[in-house]
Amino acid sequence: MPLPTPRSTPFTLRNSLSTEVLIIGGGATGLGIAWDASLRGLKVILIEQSDVGQGTSGRYHGLLHSGARYAVSDPQTARECAQENIILRSIAAPCIEDTGGYFLSTPADPLEYPDRWLSACQQHGIPAEELPVERAREFEPALSPRLSRAFQVNDASLDSFDLAQLLINSIRSAGGQVYLHHRVTGLIRDANRVTAVEIEDLRTGYQAKMGAEVVVNATGPWATRTAKLAQLEIPMTLGKGTMVAMASRPIHTILNRCNPPSDGDIIVPVGTVIVLGTTNEPVQDPTDLKIEPWEVDLLLAEAEFILPDLRQMRALRAWAGIRPLYSSNNTPGGDSRSLARGHVIVDHEQSDGCSGIISVIGGKLTTFRMMAEQTVDLVCKRLEHNMPCKTRETLLSSGNHSYFQLPGKLDQTSSQSMLAEPSDVICECEQVTREQLIHALDDPDNLDLDAIRRDLRLGMGPCQAGYCALRTFGLLCEISPEPAPAAYGIRPFLMERWRGQRPVGWGHSLRQMEFSRRLYQELLGMTQEEYKP
Repeated sequence: MPLPTPRSTPFTLRNSLSTEVLIIGGGATGLGIAWDASLRGLKVILIEQSDVGQGTSGRYHGLLHSGARYAVSDPQTARECAQENIILRSIAAPCIEDTGGYFLSTPADPLEYPDRWLSACQQHGIPAEELPVERAREFEPALSPRLSRAFQVNDASLDSFDLAQLLINSIRSAGGQVYLHHRVTGLIRDANRVTAVEIEDLRTGYQAKMGAEVVVNATGPWATRTAKLAQLEIPMTLGKGTMVAMASRPIHTILNRCNPPSDGDIIVPVGTVIVLGTTNEPVQDPTDLKIEPWEVDLLLAEAEFILPDLRQMRALRAWAGIRPLYSSNNTPGGDSRSLARGHVIVDHEQSDGCSGIISVIGGKLTTFRMMAEQTVDLVCKRLEHNMPCKTRETLLSSGNHSYFQLPGKLDQTSSQSMLAEPSDVICECEQVTREQLIHALDDPDNLDLDAIRRDLRLGMGPCQAGYCALRTFGLLCEISPEPAPAAYGIRPFLMERWRGQRPVGWGHSLRQMEFSRRLYQELLGMTQEEYKP
């Protein structure tokens, strides 16, 4: 069978110069808005400057909230999460693992809080049931024997990359258009109305001006910058949250500390790892993702109150995401832990006297669908369009895409181990085969190796691309009759994999990092400057 040639030229905007609704931002919120608006029959175009899930949506701990976490501190968000949890389990089942969740009291947690928390859950309609600690430890033997109380809730883990792919498939099936690697460089105002946007194709340099009846700013941490393109101001506070992934999965239930929301109080099993989260540090810039060693130490120390053997496990990598939260009374900046986690929809016609633009700020990934519904309700009001929302009962379309689910992955791994030749396996950690990789390289949406990583989890296993990056690049050179496009280069892919590893470099992790350094720097000639995890 002849091998396909990878596509290097992205789809451009040359033939689409006007639309009814133009959405800026390809996170869960923007994609949800585009899906909702497309289902209502509106002409929709979404613009994203990089790949999907590269902002806040792709940099979270993987939790589908039951609402219990915010039962005391933010009841409205708690109720919204509880409602949307049920809806998403129905419409987005392929990207959800029903792990269930525990809230656990440790000796370090306030004694009076569990009763207050349980009462708040009951008051706001959030399912929560106390169970004997011994029973919880029967299900999860790795739990600390020093726990005093345990409660069961309806948490689950949700893969945001798979959710994004489901949304893209569904948007296109409903007639909407999604353009990745396109940047909005300007918002054009005609007096007190935004009428058009200026867009640049970051792959080709092609520039276009597109008219839109309504522009929706769903750019998360970049919402303030986007609004300034139209001479508008949005008061926002940015909080950086750092997370650590461990290289194994000793638990299968989401574990929460039963205390007021604080740093390092949740452990989420996602795929084949567990994620420890999160810190909360104020930052001034949406690109400020630097991870400090003390943050990693704090997350590991706090998690040990629930899993005492954690220090014997191998830390895989650390990463950070930015929480964009609306600051009322025009007081941006400061501590974001005290701010409500709910979302705000800013109708700039009402707040600033500038029509044709709406901004959406804050919220949880769990509530993205509801945020989208409310935003599109406002869009329809402005356009005098009366179609109702359909996303509550419409299943997200998976198309021909297969989604990662742990039980299926284990079965697949077992069958592939028996049937596949060793040379057919590109990534042993995630059991990615040569056939799967060739198919992914021929997908026009996969414009670089990092997009393929998102779909296949290439390089996301314990070795962090120690072998599979070499094999993938070799296969790419074999497939392509010409030198591989720069976007498919091995260096950008490795830089993303190595980012955040230095703060977790000790013990087994340090040995793995040193092995990787020798492999790429000494054997393949990468310079010391290039090899900077």
